[in-house]
Amino acid sequence: MTAKLEARGIRLDYVQPRTNTRLTALDGVDLEVMDGEFVSIVGPSGCGKTTFLSVVDGLIAATAGRILVSGKVVTKPGPDRAVVFQDASLLPWRTVRDNVVYGLECLNVRRREARARASRFIEMVGLAGFEYHYPYELSGGMQQRVNLARALVVDPEILLMDEPFASLDAQTRELMQEELLQIWVKAKKTVLFVTHQIDEAIYLSDRVVVFSGRPGRVKEIIPVAIERPRRLKVKREPRFHAIEDRIWGLIEEATERNRRTVDQIDPGS
Repeated sequence: MTAKLEARGIRLDYVQPRTNTRLTALDGVDLEVMDGEFVSIVGPSGCGKTTFLSVVDGLIAATAGRILVSGKVVTKPGPDRAVVFQDASLLPWRTVRDNVVYGLECLNVRRREARARASRFIEMVGLAGFEYHYPYELSGGMQQRVNLARALVVDPEILLMDEPFASLDAQTRELMQEELLQIWVKAKKTVLFVTHQIDEAIYLSDRVVVFSGRPGRVKEIIPVAIERPRRLKVKREPRFHAIEDRIWGLIEEATERNRRTVDQIDPGS
């Protein structure tokens, strides 16, 4: 298996204009994601998970280090990477089909081919029959399926997902996790997934990357040795809870270390 995504020594510094101080958000992130692998990133709040995803997408330039996709250095956003955000951000005046084909229009794909490709992915995400519905006529879960189809239809090498189910209710979120795995098997895409939900990361992933507290670093990478296909009931099994406990322990350790660091900088806080 070859590496589809490589992060080598990623560092990201921000300058705070008001105080003229430098804040390090990421410090030496090294990570490889294999072709066809599903990898999730978890960590304490503010540890740089979403920031790292933006660096991978090319939206933010790293201060140091390199991102490579299929061996090519990333310098800006490109069609080899597609992002699914927490907010579906569908165009309200466009139908499901027209929202899905939007990216293909931007790539100047011919209309007939674009619609044929859109139909395939609309069916894949379970929305056949809803092609001519508008976003306001869809539930939150259905809107996120459109968002996912819109990302997949451009045939990216890597799918970047930033808390895509965070705005959904608990039951819909669980069902969307199960459906995402089914879609992932069909689409055969490499996925880098950011979440705050530890059980979500374990359930979906081949490996879970645990970030340290800020500045973000790879604290540990936990393999998920649970066979696929997975059903939601696996979350109730002892082996699942064992992985969950291990990851929570790492995050609690990172959070406590961050708290002690802040106390040392400002003992009165």
